[in-house]
Parts: sequence; C-alpha cells; structure tokens
Amino acid sequence: MTTRVALVTGASSGIGESAVRQLLERGFIVYAAARRADRLAALKPLGARPLPMDVTDEAAMANGIATILNETGRIDALVNNAGYGAYGALEDVPFDEGRKQVEVNLFGPARLMQLVLPSMRAQGSGTIVNITSIGGKIYGPFGSWYHATKFALEGMSDALRVEVAPFGVRVVVVEPGAIRTEWSDIARENLLATSGDTAYGAYARAVKDVLEAADRPDKASHPDVVGRTIADAITSANPRPRYAVGAGASSAIFGRRLLSDRALDRVISQRMGASNAVPDTRR
Repeated sequence: MTTRVALVTGASSGIGESAVRQLLERGFIVYAAARRADRLAALKPLGARPLPMDVTDEAAMANGIATILNETGRIDALVNNAGYGAYGALEDVPFDEGRKQVEVNLFGPARLMQLVLPSMRAQGSGTIVNITSIGGKIYGPFGSWYHATKFALEGMSDALRVEVAPFGVRVVVVEPGAIRTEWSDIARENLLATSGDTAYGAYARAVKDVLEAADRPDKASHPDVVGRTIADAITSANPRPRYAVGAGASSAIFGRRLLSDRALDRVISQRMGASNAVPDTRR
C-alpha cells in the first residue's frame, strides 16, 4: 500500500503537535507546518518533516504544497489547525488586527484547501479536517472577531463537504472545547492589552478571570483528546461530519440547541461575570 501523507498546520504545540504525533503512530508521512520552524525541532526525531509555513503568506503555502507533492506525489489529509484568538471589545480591536484574524483563521485554511483539492480529486480520495471550536457554535463577549472566523469556517466546511463528496474527498469539522494550549494565554493577553484600560475594562478583566479559571488542569482537557479525534477521523472509513471534543464541548453545543438567543445571552452574561463588571461609559 502507498504510505499516506498528511499536512498539519499550527504543529508547533498543542492540538497540532498532538495530531502530528498521532498520525505518525498510525504510519503516516506527516509534514508538520508552523510559522516558526525552530519550534518543530522536537517532532523531527519522531519522523515528522518540518515545513516552515505562514498561513497568511501565499507563496509559503503554495511552495509548501508543491514541496509535499514533489517529494511524495500525494496528499491524503490536510489538518487546518493554525489559528489564534484576537480578543478584545469590537470597538477597541484595531481593524488591521481584525483583518489578520480573518487571514489566519479563515483565509489561510481556505487557500490551503484550494491548493490540496486538485491532487485529492485526481487520486479520488482525501480528508480535510478543519479545526473550528465550540466558539463556532456559541459565542461570548470580547471574541467577536474570533467567533466570526470560526462560524465562517463551519459554514465553509459544510458547503465544501457536499461539494467535494462526489470526488471521494471528505470534509470533517472538529470543535474543541476547553483545551490546555497556548490559545487561552494568548487570548487573555490580547484581551487585557486591547480592552483592559478602556470603557470595557472592568468587564474585560472579569472575562479574563473566567477564561483563566477554565484553563486550569482540572477543568480543561489535554490536547491529546483532540489529536486522537483528528487521527480517528482521518483513518475512519466513514467519519462523522463533525466532532465536539474536550471539556464542555458537548454540553455547550447542547445548550445552544436548547436555549433561545435571549436565554443563552443571559447564561453567557452570568457566567462571564457581566453583573460584576460596571462599564465606565465616561471613557
């Protein structure tokens, strides 16, 4: 049998690193892509092939896909995992930062899908796994740009799934809940830097505390929970269209289905400490 080939973005830590390890254990040739290639050093002894790639750089993405096809002749799986949270009040987040959030979380994955689909169609098989979030189904204060990209990637994945199914290509969405990764640290830092000293400051600090509490080891899941799910989906003969995994994921999505918008707004506001955060409208 031909050895299967996978590309994983955002592979330098967390979910991406775990997915690389899981796929290597299942016999894949795995290209581990990240903006900072030096952070991929730990994966190289395991057999991963480091690939420098910034998902906002068209040339880097095109060259990366060309490298894989030149070396192996095929791509069997693409895991779009690279992403981050540009947290802050919509009023406060600089518009250039909003654009960057869309570039990284939506346009980057979309371009990589465009680049891998011709070879997947030609071989009559392939699996695209898009890592969205429960934040692609529910929402919270100060995550407007992040949630917009994840909601959009969910919709793009659904449309693509039925679009490419006749060619033997599968599209899977993985929706992590609370996972112990760098994501939460970056989101909290962005939140305080952007809105910690504005009219939204008290509310932003309350939300930062909630996010920090949710990231504790006894609350959040290990990245391997998601890494195994990704590998299971790719190697499954009939993967589900989407997988909600990790702490709080299933219950959050169930709540979204059960509650009206107004009821969900109240629940989210209460849990995020809105009642204890008095906005300073004078600023």
